[in-house]
Amino acid sequence: MSWGTELWDQFDNLEKHTQWGIDILEKYIKFVKERTEIELSYAKQLRNLSKKYQPKKNSKEEEEYRYTACKAFLSTLNETNDYAGQHEVISENMTSQITVELARYVQELKQERKSHFHEGRKAQQHIETCWKQLESSKRRFERDCKEADRAQQYFEKMDADINVTKADVEKARQQAQIRHQMAEDSKADYSSILQKFNQQQREYYHSHIPSIFQKIQEMEERRIVRIGESMKTYAEVDRQVIPIIGKCLDGIVKAAESIDQKNDSQLVIEAYKSGFEPPGDFEFEDYTQPMKRTVSDNSLSNSRGDGKAELKFGGKSKGKLWPFIKKNKLMSLLTSPHQPPPPPPASASPSAVPNGPQSPKQQKEPLSHRFNEFMTSKPKIHCFRSLKRGGATPEDFSNLPPEQRRKKLQLKVDELNKEIQKETDQRDAITKMKDVYLKNPQMGDPASLDHKLTEVNQNIEKLRLEAQKFEAWLAEVEGRLPARGDQARRQSGMYDGQTAPTVNNCAQDRESPDGSYTEEQSQESEVKVLTTDFDDEFDDEEPLPAIGTCKALYTFDGQNEGTISVIEGETLYVIEEDKGDGWTRIRRSEDEEGYVPTSYVEVYLDKNAKGAKTYI
Repeated sequence: MSWGTELWDQFDNLEKHTQWGIDILEKYIKFVKERTEIELSYAKQLRNLSKKYQPKKNSKEEEEYRYTACKAFLSTLNETNDYAGQHEVISENMTSQITVELARYVQELKQERKSHFHEGRKAQQHIETCWKQLESSKRRFERDCKEADRAQQYFEKMDADINVTKADVEKARQQAQIRHQMAEDSKADYSSILQKFNQQQREYYHSHIPSIFQKIQEMEERRIVRIGESMKTYAEVDRQVIPIIGKCLDGIVKAAESIDQKNDSQLVIEAYKSGFEPPGDFEFEDYTQPMKRTVSDNSLSNSRGDGKAELKFGGKSKGKLWPFIKKNKLMSLLTSPHQPPPPPPASASPSAVPNGPQSPKQQKEPLSHRFNEFMTSKPKIHCFRSLKRGGATPEDFSNLPPEQRRKKLQLKVDELNKEIQKETDQRDAITKMKDVYLKNPQMGDPASLDHKLTEVNQNIEKLRLEAQKFEAWLAEVEGRLPARGDQARRQSGMYDGQTAPTVNNCAQDRESPDGSYTEEQSQESEVKVLTTDFDDEFDDEEPLPAIGTCKALYTFDGQNEGTISVIEGETLYVIEEDKGDGWTRIRRSEDEEGYVPTSYVEVYLDKNAKGAKTYI
């Protein structure tokens, strides 16, 4: 099977077919190129996705990744990043092994094809030229033969005519001979050219054209083989990364299998365990007796009519419920009065009326009453606010619950030990270098290292003192914490004298060593401000945002619980609008907030505030 013998007369069709083959190759190159671009884009998107969900450094997210589920997710992100890298490898290999190589081959193929068809056209032109020469000699031979026949007939006519002179007959005879000789010459020339043409035509159809077409056939077959090899390479490039991609997927599966729900539950315990014991039972408070009400061990503060009481440290924990309650839950007890608000006074200033309008008293349960009394106490609220606004964290982490404090102290001790080890290694290195200088003075002056050595020793001593300080605090905390599996052991009385006399010193208040709180009734003592290890629990939630402002139209003396006094013309913030009960919740500052009758103020709500309604 040869194009030279089978397709000897299909020169133009072969030219079109080979051009089509090159177009197919270029189309395949374009396909692979677009595939590489897709792989790069996909890899880039995967990397961006992995980067987007990576935990940010020095953020709270890093702490979350100590849980096994989060670690597995982090491993999934890393494996996804590696998976993206394999798609980049696919793109690079396809570009280098297919796109670049085929592009170079196409250029070579075009040059080879051009050369073969140029040679074929040249052979065609030569045979066409020979054909034209043959036709020309043939026509000349035909013409000379006809001229010779006419000259012979003329001679015979002249020779038969008796009226023609002898000279004319001789002239006609010579002319006939000349024409006959020319015909013979043309015949010989035609015969020679014909033989030459036949030979060249045989060479053209049986040698030149088959040779050229054979080269074109081989060229086309090489193109077909090359595109097949490229397709195999296309598949091999993908197959080469399959094992690595499989490892990435295996890594994700392994990370998923490493998730330990029990371990995560234990980490939650370690993260949030306070070390306190649950509150005890509440004592029965008998209101049927006419005697004066006494303060129970579970009360947070005295009632308004019982004067002031002092909170003392020490003793067992008795019903300490409030440290476990969020601030907003306590503030939710400050509900608006249950009865309708008083109508606005007829006069411009209701303060002129004796005693003024007052909100009706509401009935609350004793515990709720004490919660409200505790949370509305300005010194206490101010203490929380001052801590929240940036009161410095105590160096011994005494503002934390015992268990959390122990963890922080242990972490600090470990950090200091690492620093000590680092400084010790540096000191050893300097000492060795000094020994080398002593043995080989030409390498350096040993005295030049004395200053550095002294500085390192001072740093080590300073770090050791710091570590001893934290270790002492750690030992103190571990002595207070209950032993595992044993009955809880509580120590008290360590900080009995450390109560703050003023609000400004509230950050220095300390709990008793076991974190318990007690209070005793005393008519002569003042209420001491107490900072618990759960101040951070109160600070977790932000106060309600302002949804607008209001202007007091009348003076209101808020003498009852949950209300606030306002002066006519005063501008305040609205934090909760009227719910239909006639009361509006307002705030004077971060320390003072409460309810006033809606009819006593003119409200201007911020339309952009969350939860604000639009009034027309």
